[in-house]
Amino acid sequence: MSTKDDLRRLDEDLAKLKQDNQDLRDQIRDMGATDQFEIAAMIAQADERAGLIAELEVRRETLRRRLEQD
Repeated sequence: MSTKDDLRRLDEDLAKLKQDNQDLRDQIRDMGATDQFEIAAMIAQADERAGLIAELEVRRETLRRRLEQD
């Protein structure tokens, strides 16, 4: 797979992860009064996704720099 293909796939994955994470946070906000443990677990999951997104964004920048050098 070429660097361009890697970058395209990564951009698609990032867009999906960001949307999924936003949907999860919206769901948490709209839940209202419910089980606090469930809400805490969902927030932790959203935070983990945010960490993964940050790692993938670093990877994306690395791929972009590699393309610029080629």
